[in-house]
Order: sequence, then structure tokens, then C-alpha cells
Amino acid sequence: MMRVPALSLAAALAVAPVFADDDSAIDPAHPDVTVAALPTTLALPSGGFLFRVTHRFTRPLGQGDFGEKAADLFGFDSSATVGLELRVGLGRGLQAGVYRLSDRTLTLFAQQRIFRQEGKPFGLSLQAAVEGADNFSEEHSPHAALVLSRTLGQRGALYLVPAWTGNTNLGLEREGVDESSLTLGFGVRYGFSDAYYVAAEVVPVIAGYKGIVAGGGRSAPHMSFGIERHAGGHVFQLNVSNSTGTTPAGIARGQDNQVDDWYLGFNLSRKFY
Repeated sequence: MMRVPALSLAAALAVAPVFADDDSAIDPAHPDVTVAALPTTLALPSGGFLFRVTHRFTRPLGQGDFGEKAADLFGFDSSATVGLELRVGLGRGLQAGVYRLSDRTLTLFAQQRIFRQEGKPFGLSLQAAVEGADNFSEEHSPHAALVLSRTLGQRGALYLVPAWTGNTNLGLEREGVDESSLTLGFGVRYGFSDAYYVAAEVVPVIAGYKGIVAGGGRSAPHMSFGIERHAGGHVFQLNVSNSTGTTPAGIARGQDNQVDDWYLGFNLSRKFY
């Protein structure tokens, strides 16, 4: 009878997929639940939770000369739209949460992992959400998205997020105008070390309503670029975006009623598991 050496058995167990199902482990390829505002396929373990803060300053970076920008600390002295999020792992690959902005927009969401990338071309999750203005009392916008991911080595990933978002047109003249948006988000995150990452996303509207820039004209697609510092369960990202939207409808609207410019912001997330 053939015997398996203990050393060989230990080595086999070390690479066995038993750890692949452990959502409580920090995944360097998918370290956060968003790129900047676009969702990722990161799942929370059952009973674990995550707290996230978003901050988007409302002063356009192109406004004023260098001295005026420096006087306002390049936007840090300006007003801001602040978001607070709490999400909880409810079961195997299932998470849900609530996200509230300082303008009283409230978003309820859930996300279910369909399958991991392991042995497949990509990983896949399904996200559904509803957001409403004035503490969820009016202007409700439903949202559904597929979130596809593919890893880039040990510390990177690409994301593709086709999504439909309803009630994105909040203008007064709606008759004969699209009231929903179909978007196709692209995101990438890559770590140059265990601690420092870069991230970028662009979310063009491929059909339906596109935001209107203040002063007239269609808005550019939402874009954001960031640099991150990772430490254990913490992720801090400093970003610059061409819109201040961080909710599904806010992303789809792009620069709706905003100046065609860039805005400074940051994200901070903390895992509790």
C-alpha cells in the first residue's frame, strides 16, 4: 500500500481550496467593497460588518487661480457631501447595507456573490439597490447591476459593471425624455506593495438619460482616480473625480447640475471581522 509522506500531505493542504471560501481573510486582489464609487465583488463573512465614510468636496479644482486654491487648501475648506455606510454579511456571499448622504439621500442595497473566479474567467456578483431623497421619502431610484471581476496577479483586479438605474432624470421637463440610465462601468485597482494601491474607474452612460452640466450640455461620464493606503482592515483612499456622485443614481447622472470640472474627495473603510 502506497503511503503519502507527511511533508507532502502538509504541502497539499497548504494549497488546498479550503481557504478560498474564507471571506474573513483579507484579499489583496479585492481589498475593498468599491473602487471609488463603483462596486467590487468583495464579500463579507456571515456576521461580519464594514463601516465606510465617503467625502466629496464641492469646490471645483479648476475654480480660481493657484493662490485662491491654496487659500482654500485646494478644496478642503469647502463644503462637502459626506456619506456614511454600514454593510453586514448575512450569509454565504450575501451582504446588505444602508448608505446615507449628508443631503439626506438614503440608499438601501444588497449584493449576492454568484461565483468566485476560481477556475473561471471571472468572478460574478449581483447587486440590487433603491435610493430615495429626503430620507427615502421621495424620488426613488431602483438599481440593478452585474459585477464582474478578474484578478491581476496577487494585488490587482479589473471590474466590469453593467447596470440599469431608474429615475435618474430629476429635471422638470420629463415628457419625451428618458427617465432611466443604462451604464457600463469599468474599474481597476492595483497594488504596488502590500500598503499602497492605485485605483481608477469610468462609468459611461450607454443608453438613456445623461446628466446635464450646469449651463447646458450633456455631462461627461463619471470618472475617478485615487491613491490608497492599506493597513490591516483599513483602506484610505484620496481621490479626484469629475462628479461628486457616490450612489448608483448619482454615478449615472454624472455631472448633473454641476460644473464640468474635477473635485477632490476621499474614502475610508474599516472591516470588522
